[in-house]
Amino acid sequence: MITWLQGTIVENKRWTPELFTISIKTEPLAFKAGQFILVGVKNGDDVLYRPYSLVNPPDGSLLQVHFNTVKDGTLSPLLTDLSPGDSIQVSNRPTGLLTLEEVPDVSNLWLFATGTGVGPFISILMTAEPWQRFKKVVLCYAVKTLDDMAYIKELNKIKSKYEEQFCFIPFITRENVAGTINSRLTTYLESGELEKKAQLILSAKSSHTMLCGNADMINEVTQLLEQKGLRRHSRSKPGQIAMEKYY
Repeated sequence: MITWLQGTIVENKRWTPELFTISIKTEPLAFKAGQFILVGVKNGDDVLYRPYSLVNPPDGSLLQVHFNTVKDGTLSPLLTDLSPGDSIQVSNRPTGLLTLEEVPDVSNLWLFATGTGVGPFISILMTAEPWQRFKKVVLCYAVKTLDDMAYIKELNKIKSKYEEQFCFIPFITRENVAGTINSRLTTYLESGELEKKAQLILSAKSSHTMLCGNADMINEVTQLLEQKGLRRHSRSKPGQIAMEKYY
């Protein structure tokens, strides 16, 4: 049974007509960077809900959720209509495998995200732990247009702070934008160009990977990583490929 915390909308930021981030005030909620929660809106006697990763770091004062609105969806149109002061429900049991406590001692952490799947990685990158543990952290972040890359300013700030450790590789598939790669992430990985760009070998011995975003990307990247000798991670069978699917 889900136990709900009462939350209040503080901000509903609209990045594009379909892309949003809501900021929620609740009583303190302990979670690990990379975890997700259930977010719900009351609809009569029911609560419509679905899982969303938290974008904010664990020491943030507000919970933040980054999402796309789905035209024929049941929940996302309700979320887009929320205004500051409106009520929202948040589950009190964060969970998920995309946390650094799941990562073994390796040299390099590779993060693969499409669209709003970057959320848990923003949370992780805003903590101190990745910079204390890994020699290199590579974020591959793919979207359709520059406007869809909502957190590029924050990521560039992280890049400036951890210039020697952080390799940020942005992909924009439907526009040619300076400083970004106009290609599908999977095409770049398969060709070997991704490792050349990162100046790093992606191997089971030295790397752990995390994948979050649409199912096609996750499935394709997983297959390509398995061809390199990496295997899927679970608590019962540790591996090098951890994932979170949104679709």
